[in-house]
Amino acid sequence: MSKDHQVRAKKHLGQHFLTDESIAEKIANSLSFKGYKQVLEIGPGMGVLTKYLLKKDSIIHVIEIDPESVEYLKNNYLNLADRVIEQDFLKYDLNLVFNNEPFAIIGNFPYNISTQIVFKALEMRDQIPEFSGMFQKEVAQRICSKEGSKVYGILSVLTQAFYHAEYLFTVPPSVFNPPPKVESGVLLLKRKENYTLPCDEKMLFKVVKTAFQQRRKTLRNSLKTFNLTDNLKANGIFDKRPEQLAVQEFIELTQLIETDMKQ
Repeated sequence: MSKDHQVRAKKHLGQHFLTDESIAEKIANSLSFKGYKQVLEIGPGMGVLTKYLLKKDSIIHVIEIDPESVEYLKNNYLNLADRVIEQDFLKYDLNLVFNNEPFAIIGNFPYNISTQIVFKALEMRDQIPEFSGMFQKEVAQRICSKEGSKVYGILSVLTQAFYHAEYLFTVPPSVFNPPPKVESGVLLLKRKENYTLPCDEKMLFKVVKTAFQQRRKTLRNSLKTFNLTDNLKANGIFDKRPEQLAVQEFIELTQLIETDMKQ
């Protein structure tokens, strides 16, 4: 492959290559590059964002599943060549590279797996102090939304239990090749200073997911499968619907359920 060969965007990989340099630079600048030495870019494609990351005082790794993109990156970014990981991010053991050290995540994420990318990052939250990236706009808004919003849900609560989430800016379809059918949104996640929860984290995930599976119902009805005592169900919190509970209230609810189950 020649250096000036352009990679063809592949629909099955959800590829939409960003063509606007100023937006790429803006995304690269969204990370603080403090508190970690390494950064992982997911789905770099032809490296429009990568080139700005390489200017930073940080060790940049990229993970890319498309062999054509991998070859392009190795040919055009020679100083990156030995840090191009040709793997599926969702299946790859990142500690083969990072060895339990902290690192940030950044990228223009394929929309079809963006939610799964967030969930994998949450699993590795001990190592990921910062996370910045481009999503389908409605997904970015959902992650950053607060209680009372129609789009507030599982992703909002579980992400914000550990991270401060900030919606940064909207990106139009016209700056991509090929253009997606929807607008995109860039967000920044900064891990909370104290992100250890005072409840069992697996139980929190279970409570949140169960509650939002029937989001129009009150918690008294949506959490029936937990077989809670009548005494606990008399608590006023169970009169609310899941979208009315702030993240902290979900944590407190989980604590109440844990105590109830021990009785």
